Parts: sequence; structure tokens; C-alpha cells
Amino acid sequence: MLTDKKDLRGGRPLWVDSPNGRVRSKTVLKREQCDVAVIGAGVSGALIACQLSSAGFDVVVVDRRQPGQGSTAASTAMIQFELDTPLGELAGKIGSARAARAWRRSLQSIDDLKRLIHTNRIACDWQMRDALYLAGDELGWRALREEAKVRRRAGLPSEYIDGETLLKRYGVARTGAILSQGAAELNPAKLTAGALEAAKKRGCRVYADHEVIEVDSHDGGITLATDRGGEVVCAKAVFATGYETVKGLPKGGFDITSSWAIATKPIEMRDFWPTRCLIWEASDPYLYLRTTADNRIVAGGEDSGLTSPERRDAAISAKSEKLMRALKALLPGRDFELDYAWAGAFAVSPTGLPIFEEINGAANCMAVLGCGGNGITFSTIASEVVTAWAKGKSDPDAELFQSRG
Repeated sequence: MLTDKKDLRGGRPLWVDSPNGRVRSKTVLKREQCDVAVIGAGVSGALIACQLSSAGFDVVVVDRRQPGQGSTAASTAMIQFELDTPLGELAGKIGSARAARAWRRSLQSIDDLKRLIHTNRIACDWQMRDALYLAGDELGWRALREEAKVRRRAGLPSEYIDGETLLKRYGVARTGAILSQGAAELNPAKLTAGALEAAKKRGCRVYADHEVIEVDSHDGGITLATDRGGEVVCAKAVFATGYETVKGLPKGGFDITSSWAIATKPIEMRDFWPTRCLIWEASDPYLYLRTTADNRIVAGGEDSGLTSPERRDAAISAKSEKLMRALKALLPGRDFELDYAWAGAFAVSPTGLPIFEEINGAANCMAVLGCGGNGITFSTIASEVVTAWAKGKSDPDAELFQSRG
């Protein structure tokens, strides 16, 4: 196999019951010819296909599963420019100028994603939100105050608020927080389906239940062979296979770990916090939460290095109880009821940045791997980096997202 086959999620994610969250795909692949083949029909592959087709490329998408049924279904879809690695810390790892570029590109990607959604008329419950980053056991209020200063110097829309202001505005009892503008929430299943449907309208073909097992580079381009005897001949190929990583990426550039999430039953409007902003905390493991279009709370966290799918899934019950207790402690006086609970695998890198780079030993093939809690934000950047690459150009920030960079 060209990619590691993994059990990517367990339990029942909220999004699997989404109306309009499915894509009609082809199942009989004999021979296709195109400009760019995209392997993977999750949110990354969908946004890449949408961007490429919009730029005039003939695109074919192939996935070993049904579209959007891998890691995408386990996403909590917190659309933030704030990276898992604080800007001050990232500056110590890759330099202040490069760190600021990475954070600003993440901020830009939210506007880019909003534009893509509106241009392609994708109904995915998009809603702009503020974001609150709460003091915790990793970063206290003093560290957050310094982080806010670093962000402001980089031109990022963030401000520090003290504990008294935080309690008065949001009813949250912590010693301080960073308030940022420019975040959002959405339904990842609807986004994936909508982006693929938009690409299909421009001629893209989407094939499900076909696994690419061989890549052959030749004078005419690339031939991708599938496990069911079909083939795709293309000029370039993009492996958007997520945490089922493609062989050829450098070892040690990332690790795979586990996270858990829950969704409550719909609640009354009076039980939400003011502005319904995204909330996350500077703790390890950290709690994060958002709201949904049908008035639920989605909360996640309890991340650990657990890699066994069986043990990960067996922990769903205990982890969901912990998340519910943490949610009720953060927002006391509410009567929340659990409705969905699930677990998923995700990647982490030393910098918290994603990896987009050409694959060793495979000419004209690129791999895309989002890392940390900014999966959809990074998928948006990936779609832009890949489109520039397909045109024979280089995205100005491409070198920020290379494990060898």
C-alpha cells in the first residue's frame, strides 16, 4: 500500500447525521485521464479539488472510502487562525519573521475560506465568531498578556483581557484570556460535500471505494493504479490522505495521537455564553468548545498519545464524562445532556505547522498533511499551495510548510 491504512475514528460523530453531508460518487473506475489527480476525498481533498477546478484544471478525486467519512467526520471544525503553538513560542523555533508569516497566513486563510464558500454557494452553516483563549496550566495570565503583545506587533487582531473583565463579559471565571476576532464555525461534512459538488459542476470526477496502490512516473506523466484494476493517468498527483500518511514523507516530522469530542443535545438560547464565541484554554490537555447551527455545544480535548484504535475507542465513555464535567465546571448552572461522543486520530508536528511538500522518489507528486487543531484552516492553505504548484509556480509561503524547511 502507498498509504498507511488506519482506523481513523470511533464512536458516533455529530456530523454523520448531517443533511446534505453526502456526495454522490462514481464507483466503477476503468481508466481516467486528467491534469491533476487528488487522492483523498476528505475536507483537504475537497478544498483542493474545488480550487484546482476553479483554476481551470481537469481533476479526478479517488478515495478508498466514501467522501468525507475518514478523519473529516471526527473534526470539531473550530475555524481559527490561532495556532496550537503560541506565536512567541513558534518564534523561538523558526524565527520571529517566519512565525509571524505563518500566523498571518492562517488569519488570511479564514477570509479565503469564507470567499470560497460564498463564491461556490456552499451551505455549510458558516458563522463568524470571536475566540477566547483562556489562561490555564500551560500559560497563565502573565504569559497570555505577553503573547497578546507579540500578536499585536505582528498585526493580529488579539487583545488581552483580565479576569474581572472576562467574568463580567462572558461569565467565565479565569485569571485572564486573549480575545481574538476572525474565527468561525461550520459543519465539516457539509463543507466537504459542497466543495466536491462545486468541483463536479466544473467537470471533476469523484470515485469512492478505490484505493491507489501504485504510482508509476513516466514520460507521459503519472499513472495511478487502484486495487480494483482501474487507473488514472495525470500530469500531477496530490496525496491528501491525512493521517493515513503517504510513504515518502520524512520520518520524525510528525506524530499521530488521539483526541475525543462530545456534542450536547440542543439547549436553550439563555444557556449559551455571550456572543457564542469559540473557547479554548492554555492547558495540557486543553478543553475547547463551540456552538452549532442547531444550538448544541461541541466540546473536545483530553488529547493523549494513545495510538491503539481499540484503546482509543474503549476510552470514549470515560473521556466523554471528563469532557462533560469540564464543560459544566466552565459554564456552571446549566443542565447539559450528552447526545454524541466520538474519538479521532490527528497529527502533531514539532512546530504545530502542517506539511505540504513533494514526495521523495515520486516526481510531480505532493503530499498534504494538516497538523494540530487547525485542520480546516490548514486545508485551505493547502489548496492554495497546491494550486500554485500545479501551475508551475510557488506559493510565497510554501517553504513555511515543509518538514525539510
